Amino acid sequence: MMTIAMLKLFLDSLEEGVLFLDRNRKVLAVNRAARQMMRLEDDELVNQFCPSIFKETACAQSCEKRGNCALISGWTAADSVQDIVLACPDNVSVFLRMWAILLPPADNVPLYYAIILRDRSHEAELEQEVAERLQLGSMVGHGPAMQKLYSQILRVAPSNASVLLTGESGTGKELVAKALHDNSDRSKGPYIPVHCAALPEHLLESELFGYAKGAFTGATVAKIGRFEAAEGGTLLLDEVGEIPLGTQVKLLRVLQEKEVVRLGENNARPVNVRVIAATHRNLAAMVERGEFREDLYYRLRVLPLHVPALRERKEDISMLANKLLSDLGKQYKRENMRLAHEALLALETYDWPGNIRQLFNALEYALVHADGQSILPHHLPPEIERAAQPACSVRAPEPLVRTYYRPLQPLENEIEIISRVLAETGGNKAEAARRLGMSRTTLWKRLRQGV
Repeated sequence: MMTIAMLKLFLDSLEEGVLFLDRNRKVLAVNRAARQMMRLEDDELVNQFCPSIFKETACAQSCEKRGNCALISGWTAADSVQDIVLACPDNVSVFLRMWAILLPPADNVPLYYAIILRDRSHEAELEQEVAERLQLGSMVGHGPAMQKLYSQILRVAPSNASVLLTGESGTGKELVAKALHDNSDRSKGPYIPVHCAALPEHLLESELFGYAKGAFTGATVAKIGRFEAAEGGTLLLDEVGEIPLGTQVKLLRVLQEKEVVRLGENNARPVNVRVIAATHRNLAAMVERGEFREDLYYRLRVLPLHVPALRERKEDISMLANKLLSDLGKQYKRENMRLAHEALLALETYDWPGNIRQLFNALEYALVHADGQSILPHHLPPEIERAAQPACSVRAPEPLVRTYYRPLQPLENEIEIISRVLAETGGNKAEAARRLGMSRTTLWKRLRQGV
């Protein structure tokens, strides 16, 4: 018969904390990990009423209101797993994720519930550090949509599971894929992109899986495929919705078996590759129409991420446009170019059906047509100038949005971004702070640090 002592011996070896409760939610025993997480000893936990240990948390409040463990039968699915912040006796706040299970009945053992705890303090610290950062990899943005995406990227990156990136064309899905790779344990391995729409079916298969010598006319030497080339790293399948059904079957097998068979060979070769797929198409609708395999769809979208359209993050346009203009200025050897206030307003007014790629092209068009150092509205492509004319004539007041943040990127990179925005605003620090999403005090501190 399994006793509490035997259970504790086993559970003391686990990283998760475990509290055993009776039917009345009184703690009967705890394991070592639980004591360490909560900074409490056995005598401070055993025989205590569970809600009193987690008092003032949403979980405890729900538990007291219901009269039984809210984690077992929560009002909503979200109640079944809860994230709480526990104030420990040493004034340290511990971030815990908790859930519960009902234990099977056993003779002479009054155990009824088991509360499972996982310490997510590191995860919470990472989320705090990510909050309101200006840049992640080559992506730029400080608005809510990008902050959410940054957080999702850093949460998903350590996993080896497949990721499906969705979003309109030109939103920067390739940059998200690269950020996932760079922030993963595979960052030292190869990063291999494949644009699936650019290759016909027979070439796509040979590019993905490789081929043996003599596999077809012209195959004078053997060639490894992109899966083998990405060994230990990441493979991006860009525009995965364009892959023909015949190739989808072979791709599914590679993902399931983690091995490839080169064209013209019979022996399978193991591969260790993390797959990221990207598409602007609605794969779920394609599955319903029989244009995309359902089993492959679910194999690819283990971890789905959506990249927001530029019109959904217009608060980022100022910073993004200045970054792109700086890059273009270096390319065209016109590094003193800046966006006039009216031109920036025109960019913020336009809806950008082509997203960041269209913004880049519009700025390149403007750079070519501008004679001086300032880009004015009439330098922009005609469709952008026309769409923005009413807004450029009368500017509606904008709410002041302030964001207080702790930057993660190197200071010189942040100072470079701040300097570009200051140049664009003609040195107006209040306006620059507004566009950067920070307080003027924070802006002044950043500038002093960069001196």
